[in-house]
Amino acid sequence: MSSADWADRALADVMARVAVTEAAVGARFPLYADPGNGSWTTTGRGSWTGGFWAGLLWLRARYTGHDAPRRAAAECTARLEGWTGADTATRGLILWYGTALAEGDDGATALRRRGGLACLQDFDAERGIVPWGGAFGGPRMLARVDGVPGMVPLLAGAGPAGAAAAAAHLDRHLAFCLGSAGEHRPPAWRFDDEAGTWSPCEEPRPGWSRGRAWLLLGIADALQRPGVAAHCPVRLAEAAERFMAEDGVVTGRLIPPAEGAHPDGPVDTSAAAITAVALLKLARVPGAWTDACSYWGVATLSRLAEAHLSREGDGLPAGMLLDGCYDAGKRLAVRHELVWGDFFLALGLASLAGLVDITRV
Repeated sequence: MSSADWADRALADVMARVAVTEAAVGARFPLYADPGNGSWTTTGRGSWTGGFWAGLLWLRARYTGHDAPRRAAAECTARLEGWTGADTATRGLILWYGTALAEGDDGATALRRRGGLACLQDFDAERGIVPWGGAFGGPRMLARVDGVPGMVPLLAGAGPAGAAAAAAHLDRHLAFCLGSAGEHRPPAWRFDDEAGTWSPCEEPRPGWSRGRAWLLLGIADALQRPGVAAHCPVRLAEAAERFMAEDGVVTGRLIPPAEGAHPDGPVDTSAAAITAVALLKLARVPGAWTDACSYWGVATLSRLAEAHLSREGDGLPAGMLLDGCYDAGKRLAVRHELVWGDFFLALGLASLAGLVDITRV
């Protein structure tokens, strides 16, 4: 079977799964699905993952070329409007990935623009970040790595001031998380107003699978945008090379453990899918790493498709990316299908098929 065969088959299965999921969830948003029967746990407003469901619907619209899937995607994206002014840095995930694939849709374009301007307005220049925010409870002034992906391109679309804010936001998170060579630093930091200093949070823990994946994706997005990269004090290419070397990304460890401290525990296919997309983006940045990024990005997608994607005859709907881990510490959805894992797998496969320009998503 050629590389095109496995990728085409996997993309067809994932797109079929999107259609099944759409029929099952209706106007709600899928979050994670039971690995035993494929049933979804859903949310009413989408939470921080709503943009990934909208993005999957836009991918299906491109894949089919039909009007009905395009209307469904547009309607879903419109339901994300309420997040525009929400106090959360996950607006990057929600509003970027929910609109970036909506080519030619005026409503999605306007929503993305409003979201970028709202995030720019919330940018705290003194601390150099769009704060994590209080929308989901807890302290507001946090710097969390999952507030980086999507936020970089979302801010960059808000003009020169937005590009500078995107660079500062990324740089602040890298400064916290890079550390010394081989060191896994905490992926979340809290600002103490009284002391005027930052201190690490207990959760998520160092070695969290999606921590480095989200940061690598943020670096890749910045490198696609010269207006952002030019403002970053950290040399982004060197930071990306360190992440890839230290995490085994380009040495053959394709599917990471959900928690680095427990290498024999659950894996996290969603982190692998995010990393694969980041690598495909980095492969389009001129440099010595181009061939390696392309090779390992495709290899990761192939491993996910061959070893972790459900097929007809498995007793499950085809196209479920299994073995995703939402939160190992809380034992929440530790071997499940996760909507963001599906999205990044589909995005990577669609890039291989020529359906999308990965540098623009």
